[in-house]
Amino acid sequence: MNIIFKQLVLKNFKSHQDITVNFGERTDITGDNAVGKSTIVEAPCYVLYGTDALGGKLDPTPITYDADETSVSLLLNVDGKELLLGRGLKKGKAVYYVNEVPKKAGEFNRVVEQLGEKNILLSLLNPFYFFTLTKDEQRATLMKYFSTPPSKEVLKHLPELLAEKLGTLLKKHNLIDIENLHKENKKNKDKAYIAAQSRTKTLKEQLDQLPKVNTPLESLKAELAQVDKQVREKEALLDSAVEKNQEYYSVLNKSKAVQDQIDMSKERWPSLKNEVIEDTCRTCQQPLDEKSVEAVKADKEKRMAEYKEGHSALIKQRDELKEKLSELDFIDVTELREEIRSIDEKGQPLREAINAYSQFTRLQEQVAEAEKAEQETLNSLNDFIFIIDSIKAFKAKEAELQAEKVQALFDTLSIRLFEQQKNGELKNTFEIEMDGKPYRKLSLSEGIRAGLELREVLAQQSEIVAPVFVDNAESITRFKQPSGQLITCRVVAGQELKVEVSEL
Repeated sequence: MNIIFKQLVLKNFKSHQDITVNFGERTDITGDNAVGKSTIVEAPCYVLYGTDALGGKLDPTPITYDADETSVSLLLNVDGKELLLGRGLKKGKAVYYVNEVPKKAGEFNRVVEQLGEKNILLSLLNPFYFFTLTKDEQRATLMKYFSTPPSKEVLKHLPELLAEKLGTLLKKHNLIDIENLHKENKKNKDKAYIAAQSRTKTLKEQLDQLPKVNTPLESLKAELAQVDKQVREKEALLDSAVEKNQEYYSVLNKSKAVQDQIDMSKERWPSLKNEVIEDTCRTCQQPLDEKSVEAVKADKEKRMAEYKEGHSALIKQRDELKEKLSELDFIDVTELREEIRSIDEKGQPLREAINAYSQFTRLQEQVAEAEKAEQETLNSLNDFIFIIDSIKAFKAKEAELQAEKVQALFDTLSIRLFEQQKNGELKNTFEIEMDGKPYRKLSLSEGIRAGLELREVLAQQSEIVAPVFVDNAESITRFKQPSGQLITCRVVAGQELKVEVSEL
């Protein structure tokens, strides 16, 4: 896709009241600070996405003057066909246009989406945009164009025994499933093997520590059932009492709340009762006529009547709640709780004796199972370890081949896609460096060059040729000619805004 900017028209957009910018194969925008150079850079991004050039929030309204309407239109040529996009504000409401036809936001956005993914297009337009994304977003934006090397290619670079083993497994499952399956198996077998080695000794020690129980098991269970039955009966009484107490507290709290309202109402009465009837206007201090004074008096009488009615209603509500509270009983459940605790304690020796019976039988079975599991686990554990190590080697080689493929596209930038963790596994990351320095430590000119080189790779891989804005161009003396239109902004002290178009 070849995208060309033809013309940009700004009306009441930030510092520009009315300006038309025509673009050529190269467009140089110069002028002193604060003459609106960067505004021209932001305008196309505003038209496309409603953002500034870095994808952030943008307020398009005028800065030093007032206007009811703001509009920006961008004429593009997309693969030989002209497309006029417009966005603006009319009486504070966003409006959209495609080829001068008003559109809804969704319709407009669908047209813009056909030009390319947002992160790709903004990265092509602005060399700084890509680096405002998170590491995960940066990685996803670049790597969407790079598939991992085929498994057969990776296996060719691995030792024969390892490649043969993994190759057989890969015929049935993908690498992720193989890894998850064998990691889980190894984890379980590791635990089982360690447990099987120590389990027999541990279980015998536990058998020796179990108390001797002479009472038959069935007798213990029958006696415990009677204890549990008594506890349940008492708990049913407790639940009923708690439910009644909740109702009591509910009415009590409501009564207190209404009393608080009555107290506050009493505090308001004196100020209302003693309110002085003014015979002059509070605003203009002119004397009020007799009719107006009577109206003020009538209003006071009305408010006093409303107050008395409201106060009486509160008193009535309080009295009703007090009467209802007098009809409710509060039940002290302290003694009942103590009875439940005491009865339940009687069952504890029975539970311990029953548990001892169960433990003895269970531990005997577990000893035999542990001995069998130990032998089975030992036979398969090493096989799982070998497969997991093989997968690590496969991933390392896959990452190496993929990194080589990506790195081959860059001239001066170094791209780090993976980092090795303490357990030897690789973790996805994304770091761009120039001359051994990460992007965040680059100078402004270095950052521009890094952004331009990165955008060229994105342009090549996405197959989108788009314009590029180089802001602060005065800070960089040389850079490789980018694909697509070149639009530069440079500060020239004392100069008014100037736009010069040239053909390369």
